[in-house]
Amino acid sequence: MNAGKYNMKAVSTLTGIQPGTLRAWERRYHILKPVRNDAGHRLYTDEHIHKLKWLSEKVQQGFTISQAVSILNQQETDQKSSFSAEVNYQKLLSEELLEALLHFDGLNAQKIINKAFALYTIDCVFMSILGPLLVQIENLWEEETITTAHKHFAASILRSRIDMLLHSFPINQGLPKIVAVYGPGESNEMELLIFTFFVRRLGYEVISLGTGITDADMFTVTGIVKPKLLFISCTKQENVSLTLSLAEEFRKVNKDIEIGLLGAALTNRLPKYAERFFVGKTEEEWSKWLNSRL
Repeated sequence: MNAGKYNMKAVSTLTGIQPGTLRAWERRYHILKPVRNDAGHRLYTDEHIHKLKWLSEKVQQGFTISQAVSILNQQETDQKSSFSAEVNYQKLLSEELLEALLHFDGLNAQKIINKAFALYTIDCVFMSILGPLLVQIENLWEEETITTAHKHFAASILRSRIDMLLHSFPINQGLPKIVAVYGPGESNEMELLIFTFFVRRLGYEVISLGTGITDADMFTVTGIVKPKLLFISCTKQENVSLTLSLAEEFRKVNKDIEIGLLGAALTNRLPKYAERFFVGKTEEEWSKWLNSRL
């Protein structure tokens, strides 16, 4: 919920509800929980305003306030139940997909993925099912719960659908090319995948290199592609030093490339010289960083 910003006078003006009536509604029906400022005055949010306008409209239509509150509470309960059911079904699809992949049932796996796309948005399927499952497969392999054969089979299907998804977004030829790589020693794909998904939606052409690529190969690729932007992901604290060294080496070799660093391991305090490379943790921060470099 947004922070409270409307005092009671402002609320009365915006909703047409008299302060005395509003206090009575709060006291009897517990419909709102306004915060209080240092002086002890109530402060209301945009969501509070929305609810009060809705209640006022119902009263004007002939409902009693108790009836209107009851309807509002039921709607909120239904919305929460619907959201919970949707999350549970996404989890079920993910579990069914994992089961199919671990039994090398590619046909059924593709059917489950197709069902997910039929039910949910591209963003939802990527963020809630395909991406997390790719990470789960990697974790299961590292824990030696599954074999290397399981890992390769499952990852190949998941990556192929993710690649199809990423390549379905149109490319804006007016935007610079991007190369996205994993830092030295990195194997966690999720953070860079989310970032790649974000920039592909914006229309950027992205050449994404897999894990295990040598530094020499990275320099070869950037020499051929000649990207304007190079993003390096680092999720493990023990790899930060090597990642920063790699970024510095790229900067020395090609000063025309703008370098961006991202990943959980880089959210701690960075050396002063490396702070300009950090692109942030949210889409808003990523957008701001990109806009400042174009």
